[in-house]
Amino acid sequence: MAGIGALRRNPLQSAVGALLAVGLIVSGSLLAGGSGPFSNSAYDPQCNYGYDYQGGAGYGYGYGYGYGYGTCNNDYAPQQGDYGYRLIASDGGVFNFGDRQFYGSAGSLKLNAPVVGGSATVSGKGYWAFAADGGVFSYGDAQFFGSAGSLKLNKPIVGGSVTPTGLGYWLFASDGGVFSYGDAKFWGSAGSLKLNQPIVGGAPNQLGTGYYLFAADGGVFAYGSAQFYGSAGSLKLNKPVVGGTVTPSGAGYIMVASDGGVFAYGDAKFNGSMGGKPLNKPMVGIRATKDGLGYWTVASDGGIFAFLSGTTTGAQFFGSTGSMTLNKPIVGIL
Repeated sequence: MAGIGALRRNPLQSAVGALLAVGLIVSGSLLAGGSGPFSNSAYDPQCNYGYDYQGGAGYGYGYGYGYGYGTCNNDYAPQQGDYGYRLIASDGGVFNFGDRQFYGSAGSLKLNAPVVGGSATVSGKGYWAFAADGGVFSYGDAQFFGSAGSLKLNKPIVGGSVTPTGLGYWLFASDGGVFSYGDAKFWGSAGSLKLNQPIVGGAPNQLGTGYYLFAADGGVFAYGSAQFYGSAGSLKLNKPVVGGTVTPSGAGYIMVASDGGVFAYGDAKFNGSMGGKPLNKPMVGIRATKDGLGYWTVASDGGIFAFLSGTTTGAQFFGSTGSMTLNKPIVGIL
């Protein structure tokens, strides 16, 4: 079922979302744990190409579940190669690193609800920001296809993801509700289930013919043609999962916990984690590289941690906001 769209306000809008559903929870294996102080901004100073800050930064709230770290969307769509990344904050601020360009932000606006994640366009020349009330904000070549702004949501939106064509997107709610817009198809949801822990994010498979929902306890819900490769749902985690991403092939996925622990399934490669190491702030999201050979994890202060499969492949470090004083914490990486 497709979500009901709201009228777009000028130039940005906030919104609200409802939900719908059916799903299935499962289990997997754990690869990490940890927490504490760490100098995020100095992770790899040789590769720091500086930052381009526009707007503020923000903090995703915990919605009564105690996991107040925000979430993010980490989609696999091609984005100008992997020579940079963007960070998005709960006040709508956008920070650009490497070759990423700034196309606007909600950092100077008074939002009805905080931004909880974002997604880049297929070209990389635009992006969307998704708010907890279902509002959708589009910039650059990102098109607006609707939002949940006029709906009364059962639970807040925790993230969103773009379709492989870039002509639609899904919004994901903490109770497992899924809202589809543009050419995004509805393949099912967990909205009618009693979840052990809230959903913290979602991501589509390679063709957009299915998607995954990731829960705070490491549970994974697969819909449409998305295949289930395992989960951490049966494990006792040190800290909750806060986000997940799908591999470029669509045949695997990776989740990250707030302490930096990383969980890899299917063809996803485990290249390391910050689990068991001291952090200044909790992790809030993860993004895989386009070649599937590495990934970035991001903390709420904007600290970036790049994990490679070798010395020249995988995720590279292009800078972070770890040494900056932010208006609000970071909630995701695009």
